[in-house]
This record gives sequence, structure tokens and C-alpha cells, in this order.
Amino acid sequence: MPELSTDAAVIAAGRRRSAAIEASREASRPERSASWRRISRAIVALVVVVALAAGAGTSWLSVTPLQAEFGRLVAAAIFISSYAALAIGRVPGLALDRAGIALVGAAMIVGCGALPLEDAFKSIDLDTLTLLLGMMIVVAHLRLSGCLSAGTALITRRAHPPLTLLVAITAVAGVLSAVLVNDAICLVMTPLVIELSRSTRSKPVPYLLAVAMASNIGSVATITGNPQNMMIGSLSHIPYAVFAAVLGPVAAIGLALTVGMIGLLYRRDLGRAAPFGPGLPAPTIDRILALRAIAGTAVLLVLLFVGVPPAKAAMVIAAVLLLTRRVRSERIYAEIDWSLLLMFAGLFIIIAGAERALLNGDLMAVIQHLHLGEIPVLSGLTAVLSNIVSNVPAVLLLKPIAASLPDQRSAWLTVAMASTLAGNFALLGSIANLIVVQGAAASGIRIGAWDYTKVGAPLTLLTLTLGTCWLWR
Repeated sequence: MPELSTDAAVIAAGRRRSAAIEASREASRPERSASWRRISRAIVALVVVVALAAGAGTSWLSVTPLQAEFGRLVAAAIFISSYAALAIGRVPGLALDRAGIALVGAAMIVGCGALPLEDAFKSIDLDTLTLLLGMMIVVAHLRLSGCLSAGTALITRRAHPPLTLLVAITAVAGVLSAVLVNDAICLVMTPLVIELSRSTRSKPVPYLLAVAMASNIGSVATITGNPQNMMIGSLSHIPYAVFAAVLGPVAAIGLALTVGMIGLLYRRDLGRAAPFGPGLPAPTIDRILALRAIAGTAVLLVLLFVGVPPAKAAMVIAAVLLLTRRVRSERIYAEIDWSLLLMFAGLFIIIAGAERALLNGDLMAVIQHLHLGEIPVLSGLTAVLSNIVSNVPAVLLLKPIAASLPDQRSAWLTVAMASTLAGNFALLGSIANLIVVQGAAASGIRIGAWDYTKVGAPLTLLTLTLGTCWLWR
């Protein structure tokens, strides 16, 4: 097998291109960028200095009511600035990504004394990190063996008419995203869909939109479908089978709506495809590694459905898959999104510090007056927050609220449904969307914000309404 899979190379090229575009934009507006960088660095420096001063005060001096109030204000400032930076995705003037922002925010929460170091360690949900790591290892074996690419290509190449091809792509992306992590499915399917659309000399945009939107919608069905669902599964302890039974129908109807929406808005483009061209290269596959990976995934699903804790099942299967001579462990580790694990750990600490410092009886009384126990209200709030700060930070932000409601199971299922479906509203709504767009850009295909939003916004409103009514019934 080649040392780098084709889809990974495509995405790497897309990321380099995106970075170059962003750099050129910054260079084209030097005065405004310089001003923003100076302001940003000043704000960051102020927050760090105040946080460390507050931490020194609580360490060396007896804590007075005034100092306690000051500490709460500092914790609030760290919390707000961290979430503002997470919403933007970076800090102007600094080379920080979301993982770095979460790590710095967590360090400042501990540094200012809002959360002792021992409690910070305890606040990190190891079940969530273990489940996410285990699923990444399983998916890495499926990707590197080539079986995901080969299986996707086999199904989609048999669907010759354009509308049939759209249905096949939507179904494959949705079903695979329900079983595995949706981001990985987008990595695999994007280059294959581009190749298929070019072989028919048809416009690739509707098919690529189907990959992104179907992967988001399909992932709502299970705990292992996306990172925020894994977190919710660990925090709520909802059984895997119960989660799938409740949200599986929402995903299935949502996939049908995806086909209908894209088919309606791109009906002219879908009617102009030519027959498939000959000579399409078959994906490379390591049969022995593929069989091991497929068998491991099948056993994992059985374990999940019979009630084995997801983190335990995923880690055991991941460990067994690592026992092989077919692929070096370093290649598996290279497929793991370590920055995502780091961001999760940092966010757990930030939220725990904010809960400890800010979540008092008065604030909880205000929250109760918002009627967040009503599914439509909680669904709407979750969707809005997910589009402001991204779905994973939004879920953690809603953690203390969901835990305080009388019907916690319904609350967590509502948060899972709304945070996932909200990812289809705009281009920046989920990592899966960005993976598809970057992969398309690396192949010279542009998917603009309006191209995405004109399908994604109405589809999100429809699926959110469907999901809310389903849970509210």
C-alpha cells in the first residue's frame, strides 16, 4: 500500500491551499489586520496577567468576600474570552487553533484559582476521550486498508442515472456516518465523488453537498456518529441501542429530505450527466487488513448494541486491531486527531471552572425561568449555540443545564439531535463541511458559502423541526 492514502493527500493539499488563501487575504488588508492583532494581543495579555494575579492572591492571602467576587469575575472573563475565540476559530495575531485556545483557557482557569489542579484532572471525562480515541483507531484501520474507499466506489459506480447516484451517495454517506465518525467518511468519499462526477462530465457540487449534509444527518443516529454524540453518550449514560432507536428515524427521514432538497435545487444539473467513462482506477485495498478491520467493526457494533460501555468496547477492539504485522503503529497514530482530544480535555476544564465559579442558585433560577425543560426551547437554543461556537463547545456549555433538568434523557437526546443537525445550516457549521470544501478546493472545485447555505439552511430548518416534533411527541 502507498505510504499516504489518496484522500489524506487531497485534504492535506486543501489545507495548504486554504492557509495560502487566508495569508493572502491578511496581506491585502495590512492596516486593519495589524490593528486587530494589536488589540487581540492586548486583550490576551490583560486576561493572562489578571488571571495569574488572581491566582497568586488566592494562594498567598486569605480569601475575603471581595477577593472571591473578583475571582468569579476573572473566571467569567476567561470563560467568555475562550468561547469568543472558539467561535472565531483563532486569535488574531497569534498562531493558536481551537485546541490551543482550549488548552490556554483551561490553564488560565486553573491559574486564576477558579478550579484546583486536582479538580481539573477529575473534570476531564476519560470515558469520552477513550471512546473517541478507540473509534479513531478503528476508523484508521478501515481507511488505511482501503475497504472504505473500495466499498463506497463499488456502490456508487453501480448507480448510473444522476438521481440514482445522488440517492446512493446520500445513503452511503449517511449509513457509514451512523456507524463510524462522520468526519472520516467525508475524508474517504470526497475524492471518490469528485472522480465519479468527472467520469460523467456532470457538475460535482450537488454530489459533494450530499456527502457533507448526509454525513451530518446520518451521524445523529448513534453515539459513535460524531464527537459531540460520543461526549453526550459518556455524560448521559444512555444505552447505545436506546440512542439509536430514538434518533435513528430522525436520521432516516432527514436523509430522504436531503435527496429531495438537493434534487429540487439542482434538478437541471442532475439532468445533464453523461454515461460513465471507462478506465476508472480501482481503489487499492489490503484484503487481510480490510477483513480484520471489518470484523473488528462488526464485533464492536454487536458489543455496543448488547450494552457494553462504548468506551470499553471501542478501546478493546482498537487494541486488538493494533496487533498486526500489516501496518506500522506509527501510521495508525498519524491518522488520530490528537488536537481534537486536546480540545475536549481543555473544554472539560473550562466548563468545570465556570460551573464552580459562576453557576450559583441565582443563575440556576434564571435558567429555570427560560423553560429549557421544554424540548422546542432547548432544541432552538442548542442549534443557535452550535452555529455560534461550534457543536462540541455548545454541548459542553449546555452540560450543566441538561444535568439540572428533570428529564435528563430527553434533554440529552434533544441536545444531540439539535447540535448535529444544526451543522448543516452554514458552511462553517461542522468540520465535515470543511473537509468536503477543502477536498473540493484541492481539485479545483469551488463550493461557495451561498452554494452551501441555499440548500443547508432550509434543510436544517426542516430536519430540526422534524427532530423536535419527534422528541416532543
